[in-house]
Amino acid sequence: MALNTGEFIRLNYTGTVDGIVFDTTVEEKAKEAGIDNPSAEYGPIVIQLGRGHVIAGLDEALIGKEASDEGDVEVPPEKGFGPYDRNQVEAIPVKKFKNKPQVGARVQIENREGVVRDIIGGRAVIDYNHNLAGQTLQYHYTIEGIVEDPIEKIRGLIQLYAGKSMEVVLEDGVLTIALPPAITYDRRWLLWRGTIVHDIFEIVADVKEIKLIESVKRPEAVPQEAAPAEEQEPAPEQA
Repeated sequence: MALNTGEFIRLNYTGTVDGIVFDTTVEEKAKEAGIDNPSAEYGPIVIQLGRGHVIAGLDEALIGKEASDEGDVEVPPEKGFGPYDRNQVEAIPVKKFKNKPQVGARVQIENREGVVRDIIGGRAVIDYNHNLAGQTLQYHYTIEGIVEDPIEKIRGLIQLYAGKSMEVVLEDGVLTIALPPAITYDRRWLLWRGTIVHDIFEIVADVKEIKLIESVKRPEAVPQEAAPAEEQEPAPEQA
């Protein structure tokens, strides 16, 4: 049965440019390419087709495929990370930086993030284009199956946006999400928290209320080792 817009699937993929891997859900391929992240959770991701959960060119290519299909797709810049825009490059006086910029460093300029491409005559050339802007991408994909269980959909959305696995319980229309300790300091969570909540309400009709619970357990006491016998004080004599 052909896949339609709005359906949830499990997906593995590997993206390359000129044969060089830049993104993958497969841990082995990430290690081979030298881009593995020890803190990342590899494996199939759960996405909703047509919602922009993956790059547009790949998203479009998956619609109409079968639930167990595997294949390759070439994605042009306009359906990838966009064409390269020379208007997104500017020169800024080096003296405006708190620390002297270095070529290749990522910098934050008025809520925009860019890369220092060059330093010429006391000015740093900042490029705000995505690193893969203007590039034609190649993706190899494997559709691992259709997702119908609402809990798996919710967990998939959280993993997709926050990059973390979280325990969720849905009872009587109340969805409880157990937040990892210190998640409130996680920049990615803070950025996507609102989107996660919005998407859950929109996608899972059974959810009437969402509770985000952060629980911190008392650290376990470290047992103290007893001193060697020769170092212990003698017991008091009995009267």
